[in-house]
Order: sequence, then structure tokens, then C-alpha cells
Amino acid sequence: MELIIVDDHPLFREGLKTIVKRDANYSVVAEAGNGKEGIELGKKLRPDIMLVDISMPGKNGIQMIRELKDAVPETKFIIISMHSEADYIVEAFRAGATGYMIKESAASNLIKGLETVAKGELFLDSALSQEVVFKLLQSKGGGSDSPQDPYSTLTSREQEVMRMLAEGLTTKEVAAQLYISPKTVENHRTNLMKKLGLQSTVELIRYAARLGLIDLDTWAI
Repeated sequence: MELIIVDDHPLFREGLKTIVKRDANYSVVAEAGNGKEGIELGKKLRPDIMLVDISMPGKNGIQMIRELKDAVPETKFIIISMHSEADYIVEAFRAGATGYMIKESAASNLIKGLETVAKGELFLDSALSQEVVFKLLQSKGGGSDSPQDPYSTLTSREQEVMRMLAEGLTTKEVAAQLYISPKTVENHRTNLMKKLGLQSTVELIRYAARLGLIDLDTWAI
């Protein structure tokens, strides 16, 4: 089975490739250092499985999976992240991931995760807490009465603006990068804040960090 690794740390990618080489059933055909490159490679090579980090420059792993899951429906996605909090993991599975493991477990669990996902089953790292399992069951078994995840109600452009604002970009900087007017950025900001029920930039940053969109350690709040 062909794999693509998407992680912004070259040494960690090398470590994953070393583990994969132990099993002749799998081979790494490409690697990327950010979500944008991962999307391009995924669409071009259409691998069997992609190993994806969450926190990366530009598009993060969750955004990448959302964009790829319809374009390459046959591809499976395993998140390998330092984040073990329930909110990150639930959001990853909602986005379309089929497996999740923490980086500390990769050496011992990677092949098992690949085998599980290759069989069409979901893989959840055994090192993760029971809270994660409970939240996953809630999100999958709540039926039509379950409240919709606020983040999923945002348009793709609103999600993009949200991430950039949470990373500390000004309205003018966001406008320049997206080739839209500052007024349009402000409109998107107003709409997304209303949908998410947020009142301030600090709340926006914390919300984005909880989803794994940014690293909260970079902010002194």
C-alpha cells in the first residue's frame, strides 16, 4: 500500500519512514511539510493512506483532510499528533480521519494503525483517554437531536479567515493574502464570530487552539 507523510518536522518524517520500511506491505511514495503540499500530492498520487500531523504552517491537517476527502475518497487518513485532548480527536474524525494516534505512540502503534485502517476499520490510539471514546460516541450516536458542531457551519472562506486572524494577522494582511478587500475580511470576521458565539479575539484564539488550528503556546494569553 502506498503512503504519503505530511508533517512539518523532517526528522519526524524520517522516523516514520524508518518504521514503515519494517513492513513490506507499505511504502512511502511522497512526503510534504505543510497542508498545501499535502493536498497537491494527495490529489496527484491518490495514495492508499496519508499520515497527517495537525499543527502545520498554512492549512493544518484537519483542513487538509476536509479538502481531500471528497477529491480522493479512496484514501484513508491517519492523524499522528502531539495533541491528545478529546476536542482535537473528535474534530479530526468529524473531518474524515480514519485513525488517530499520538506521536509518542508512533514507534509502537504505527504498523498496527496502518493494518487497522487498511481493513476499513477506525483506529484510535490505546493511550488516549476514555473521555475521547465517550465524546466520539456522543458525536456519532446523537442522531438528529445532536447539536451541530459550530465550526462545521462556517464556510471554507470563513474558516480560512478565522485561522489567519487566530494566527495574529491583521485585517489588511488577511485581505492581501486572500486578494479580497479589508471590508470583506471584516464581514467574514463578524459572521464567523456570531456563528461560533465568540466575543473577542482572545476567545477566537483559544477556540482555534482547541481545534488544533494553531499552537496556543505561541500566545501569551
